[in-house]
Amino acid sequence: MCSIGVAVAASTAVSDKYPRMEVWKKRSRVYMEKAKRFFGEFLKAGRDDPRKAIHSMKVGISLTLVSLLYLLEPLFKEIGGNAIWAVMTVVVVLEFTAGATLCKGLNRGLGTLLAGSLAFLFEFIARASGKVFYAIFIGATVFFIGAMSTYLRFFPKVKKNYDYGVVIFLLTFNLITISSYRVEDVLKIARERIYTMAIGSGVCILMSLFIFPIWSGDELHNSSVSKIEGLAKSIQACVDEYFSDREPNIEKDSSTEDPIYENYKAVLDSKSIDETLALHASWEPRHSWHCNPFPWQQYVKLGGVLRHFGYTVVALHGCLQTEIQTPKSVRLLFKDPCTRLANEVSKALMELANSIRSHRQCSPEVLSDHLHQALQDLDTALKSQPRLFIGANQANMLALVAETTRSKPEKHLSSVKTEASALSEWRSKRASKQNVERSLRPTLSKIAITSLEFSEALPFAAFAALLVEAVAKLDLVIEQVEELGKVSCFKEFEVGDDHVILNVEDRSKMEINLPCNTTD
Repeated sequence: MCSIGVAVAASTAVSDKYPRMEVWKKRSRVYMEKAKRFFGEFLKAGRDDPRKAIHSMKVGISLTLVSLLYLLEPLFKEIGGNAIWAVMTVVVVLEFTAGATLCKGLNRGLGTLLAGSLAFLFEFIARASGKVFYAIFIGATVFFIGAMSTYLRFFPKVKKNYDYGVVIFLLTFNLITISSYRVEDVLKIARERIYTMAIGSGVCILMSLFIFPIWSGDELHNSSVSKIEGLAKSIQACVDEYFSDREPNIEKDSSTEDPIYENYKAVLDSKSIDETLALHASWEPRHSWHCNPFPWQQYVKLGGVLRHFGYTVVALHGCLQTEIQTPKSVRLLFKDPCTRLANEVSKALMELANSIRSHRQCSPEVLSDHLHQALQDLDTALKSQPRLFIGANQANMLALVAETTRSKPEKHLSSVKTEASALSEWRSKRASKQNVERSLRPTLSKIAITSLEFSEALPFAAFAALLVEAVAKLDLVIEQVEELGKVSCFKEFEVGDDHVILNVEDRSKMEINLPCNTTD
């Protein structure tokens, strides 16, 4: 019996051991798959945009340079432990674009310089008095400066342009002022703080402006071009998918795998990005001798018009995923005019994108006669099929209601009536009215039920109406692009400039390589 018990215990231990090993193997495979996926995404980010890898290298070089303040003995003796502020400045100030770096660096420098000067002035005034008055004076100045600085941050213009500088000013002023109560040489503290800030900001600005610079103005310019091209691709793809032979996938959600969703999502989510890029671009110098003055706020206005245009594209995309779909046989009746209309809208958008990319005025014939002809053809096709949009059953019901309403009993009232006769006639009239309503109620309920059974062509009517709305909003986009060209002094359109226009299918196959803000 003992041997049997030992054998059972041994077999149980082995059986417990192997499942644990299987669990650890499964976990290790999951971890390996996650590591491979992360490594693949890590490499993909650098391949998609090499500037990210370049910026990472610039940050590493900048941190190495400011670390020399600690590593080299002569520099450390000169600056001391305050060299850590130079490292912090590089980490905080060095941004992806030159405009963002200049904005933060100049804000940090101005805030630090002003705070150091003001703290030294207050310390010089308070030193002449006693220790108690000095403490009271420091507390009062800290309260007053802190309250006023925080209140200034609520002003929109200060919040937009100088918020970071106000924060640095408040931080530096408090550090120097409070430290001066225990430290004798407050001028040395302020001087070392300004030196380290200047070194860190100088390294950041030099790396941003002279080592593979990335300009916020170029980013804003290029993003406007890509957004217009994305809308053109989305409209073309929506119409192609709506009239395709494939069955619409109603259960498919808008996800990152859908190119239509990706294109218009970039437009709808661009408001804060455009405003930030425009702000940073206003801090940048003219980095080319041939650079025209660019009104960055005009790009922001163009982005707003593109977002309104994008809402129509969102609605068009929603028509592909509605529960009620028009039969293919009905859709094919209008395929040709809708497809030609979408092609003309896409061509117009591509022309606008090319004009902005090339820094030239858009073509005077951007709204071509083909677009107007496509609109006329769609209108003719819709008018040629009236019974598709008003069902025969509904028309018969409406005629029956009209006939029944006209057959109501006429009013016959005598000229002279007593109060009793008038009361009895009012009661009889009310009764007859109720009878008519009772007789009409089944008919009206049938009409209500029939109206819920929408005509099969109504979903297409919504799609066609949105397509025409896109043409109407296209005019607003053209006006903004023309205004942008006038204010930015784009070169005049010449015959042959529109030869760079490509079809949407060809454009989608190409990798967009957008130039910098220079004119040829």
